[in-house]
Order: sequence, then C-alpha cells, then structure tokens
Amino acid sequence: MVELDTNTPVPRHVAIIMDGNGRWAEERHRPRLFGHKAGVDSVREIVETAREIGVEVLTLYAFSTENWNRPSGEVSGLMGLLKSYLQSELRTMVRNDIRLLCLGQQDRLPADVRAILQQTIDDTRECRSMTLNLALSYGGRSELVLAFQEIAKECQEGVLDWRTLSETTISDHLFTAGQPDPDLLIRTGGEHRLSNFLLWQASYAELYFTETRWPDFKKAQFLEAINIFNHRQRRFGKVGAQLIREGRGATDGE
Repeated sequence: MVELDTNTPVPRHVAIIMDGNGRWAEERHRPRLFGHKAGVDSVREIVETAREIGVEVLTLYAFSTENWNRPSGEVSGLMGLLKSYLQSELRTMVRNDIRLLCLGQQDRLPADVRAILQQTIDDTRECRSMTLNLALSYGGRSELVLAFQEIAKECQEGVLDWRTLSETTISDHLFTAGQPDPDLLIRTGGEHRLSNFLLWQASYAELYFTETRWPDFKKAQFLEAINIFNHRQRRFGKVGAQLIREGRGATDGE
C-alpha cells in the first residue's frame, strides 16, 4: 500500500488530465462510454483523497474545446455522465466542504447541464476546505484570447492603463483568477503533452506522466505521484545551492 510521506508538504494545487478512458474500454472490447463511466469512480476517489490529504485546489480536465469534435453519441454520453455526477455528488461536496467551480466556456454546454452545474456552484459557494475546478469546454489558448480581449476592453474604457499591465494582470483575467498556479500537473493514459491545458498557469508546474489509464488511477497512484513530486527540487530559475542556503532542500514543495 502506498502511503503519503508526511514529512513533506502537500502541493497546494494539483491539476490532472484524465486521459485513457476510451482506450481502457477498447482494450476490454467495450464501447468507449463504458470507459468514461468507469472513470467517474476514479474522479470520486481522487477528489476524496485530495480533500483528505489537504490539497487546496484540484483541477480536473473533464472536457476540452476540441472534444466537441468527437462523435455526437460520445459527446452526448459524456454530457449525461457529467449531469449525473453533479446530481449525485452535491451532498458529498457540501459535507466535505468542497467548493465547485467551472473553468471554460459554459455557454457551449447543453442547457440542462448548465443548469445543474450552476446550481452545484451556487450550493457549494460557501465551502472552503478545497476547491474543485472542473475544466469543461476548456482550452488554454481560448482562455488567453478571452483574457486579452477583456484586458483590451478595460484599457479602452480607461479601467486599465496599458503601461501598467503585468503578468499579474493576465492571471487576474483567467478562469483561475485568485487561485494558486498548479504545483503538480498529472497526465494519465501514456500520452506526454499538455493538450491545451492551463498553458499560462502550468508554466512552472512539475509534470508527471503515467501509463496508467484514468479508470485505473486510484488513491495509491495519486499518492505515488505526490510522493515523487515532493522529491523533486523546484528551483524557479535558481540553482540548488541557493535553495539550500534559503533552507529549501530537494524535497521542498513550495
């Protein structure tokens, strides 16, 4: 059994690209939606584990802007699974003090999904122990375009002065405004790319790739990823000797 190394800090923000559901199903000669349904169980377990160990923000890449190009039957099935998940998990979120937020273009979601999503966001608004971000109809490039458009509009209206624009200005106009950037970004399923996910926010995230398909990614695999993260040295442009002098060793998760 994998256990968390309690002598090291837990990452404040963990982001996950939940990949491999379809291939997991195909390997078992089942329809792709069977894999997505199995993946919901992993979502529940990882959310519960993250809350248990003290992660402040958990971001799950549930549906990308590019996923709209998938066969209509699969898209419809995914929307149905999302709606069912939100309906079944609301009480659990409230009981565990988990706030739900959505990152992405909510207006592209079906009306019934938008309604239950907004209801869940409203009902968990006062929860504070952990934030669960569901990235839905999300794309990192489109997020940046929307942010730049809003910044340009505010400059034109005199709300902002273009001469004072900074990285903080951009961060404050993203879907994740007010949240810490991801410390650890996990991708399951054996692929080694970001797939347009949190392109700005993940600039200094530690990347962890695993061959494990998402339906098989459970508590043990999650804790293993965090233990590996905690034994990496995050230098942020400095050298190791500087971190040692500052009192931050190779296992520092700050």
